[in-house]
Amino acid sequence: MRVPLSWLREYVDLPATETGRDVQAKLISVGLEVETVEQLGEGLKGPLVVGKVLTIEELEGFKKPIRFCTVDVGQANGTGEPQEIVCGARNFAVGDKVVVVLPGAVLPGDFAIAARKTYGKTSHGMICSGDELGMGDDGSHGIIVLPPEHEVGTDAIELLQLVDEVLDIAVTPDRGYALSIRGVARETATAYGLPLRDPALLDVPQPNAFGYPVQVSDPMGCDRFTARTVTGLDPEARSPLWLTRRLQKAGMRPISLAVDITNYVMLELGQPLHAYDRSRVQGPIGVRRATQGEKLTTLDGVTRTLDAEDLVITDDRGPIGLAGVMGGANTEIDDTEGTTTEVVVEAAHFDALSISRTARRHKLASEASKRFERGVDPQAASAAAQRTVDLLVLLAGGTADAGVTEVIAPSAPHTITIPADHPDKVAGVAYGRETVVRRLQEVGCDVIGNSAAWNASLGVVVGRRAGRTS
Repeated sequence: MRVPLSWLREYVDLPATETGRDVQAKLISVGLEVETVEQLGEGLKGPLVVGKVLTIEELEGFKKPIRFCTVDVGQANGTGEPQEIVCGARNFAVGDKVVVVLPGAVLPGDFAIAARKTYGKTSHGMICSGDELGMGDDGSHGIIVLPPEHEVGTDAIELLQLVDEVLDIAVTPDRGYALSIRGVARETATAYGLPLRDPALLDVPQPNAFGYPVQVSDPMGCDRFTARTVTGLDPEARSPLWLTRRLQKAGMRPISLAVDITNYVMLELGQPLHAYDRSRVQGPIGVRRATQGEKLTTLDGVTRTLDAEDLVITDDRGPIGLAGVMGGANTEIDDTEGTTTEVVVEAAHFDALSISRTARRHKLASEASKRFERGVDPQAASAAAQRTVDLLVLLAGGTADAGVTEVIAPSAPHTITIPADHPDKVAGVAYGRETVVRRLQEVGCDVIGNSAAWNASLGVVVGRRAGRTS
C-alpha cells in the first residue's frame, strides 16, 4: 500500500516538522511494515509552469516527426515573449495548455535544463511528459495536456503536486485495514496520540423501497449489499488533477472519471466498489453462486468458465461480474465513446474465504480481491457508497437518486467481556484502566462496564463511529 504523506495529513494533524521518515519510524513501532519512503520530486527545481501552445511548425527531413513550437508562458521567462521549443511528441495541438520547463530548471534525476540547438533550431526548454516529471503511469506516455481553465504562467510544481513523500507499506494478511488511507491514518493517530478525522463518518440516508432492486440469494457469501444510483452525469467530464495525482502517487493509473472515483474511494476507505452503466444492466442485480460451466467475460477481455463455488453478480441475462474480484465487460462504464450518463454504484461485503478461492481459481488477483480476502470493514459499505455518490455529483454534475438499497443479513455487534486487568496479565505490563479503555476506543470499540470488567463491542455503526474489525 502506497500512502502519500500529503493525503495522510488530511486525517491526522501531524506536526509540520514531521517527515516521512519520522512517520515511518512511528508506524514501524506499532507493527506496520513500512519498507521505504519515496521522495517524490527530489531535486526538482523550477521554473516549471503552465504554458499555452501558440504555433506548431512541422520540421521536415528528419527520421522522426519533429515540431518547432512557440508557447506562451506569461512572465515566467522574464520577457513575456513566446518561448521557442523543439518537441517530438504529437499528442497536443495549438491552443492546448501544457507543462513547460524553462532553462535553469532541474528535473528529477538531476536533469538540468538549458537552451540547446537541435534539429536546426534552438530549443529554450521542454514541453513535459508525465514520465519526465516522475508522475507515474497515466496510460498515455505523452505530453501532459492540462484542462483549459489553468492560467498561463501558473507554477506547475504546486499545481501537479510533484513534491511529496510516499510511504510504501507491506501489508500482512492479518492487517487488511492497512490497505486504505483510513486504516493507516488510524494507526498514525494512535501512534502519535492525536485525534483521527475519520473519512467514513458521513451522513448516510436511510434505506428505502425506491433504490435499485437487489436480490441476494447467498447471504453467507454476501452479508451486505448497498446500491446507489446517480443520473445526469456529464459523459465528457474528466478527472481533476488532484484526483489523478492521488491515484498515481498510490500506484494506480487513471482511467475515466467514474472508475477513478471508485478507485479513489477504495484507497481512501478500504471498501472496494463497482460502478455499472445503468443502461446496460437488465433487471434486478443478483448475488448467487455460479452454475457449473457458466461463462463470463471479465473486464480484462477474458471469457471465463465459472465454478459452482464462484460467487457472481447477475442480472436477467446471467453473470455480469465475478463478485469481489472483477466486473463483467457487458456492463462496464463506457470510457471510450463517452456515453455513460447513469451509473449504479455497488458497495458490498463478501466472504473473505470465498473471494480468496475464486481469485486463485481464476488466477485473477485484483485490488478488490486483495482487500476482501484480508477482511474489509463490513460497516464501511454505506459510507463508501455515499462518498462515491458525493464525488460523482460534485465532479460529473450528476444527481443522486433518492432511492437507497441496502440488503443486510441479520447480525449483532460482536461483544466480548474481559477482566479490567486482563491486558496487564497477558503482556506483563501495568497499563492501567485508562490506557486500556483509550486504546480500545482508538480502534473503534464501544467500552461499557465497571472497574472490574468491561464489555467491548466491535460492531460499530458507520456514522456514529467507524471501527476497525481486525
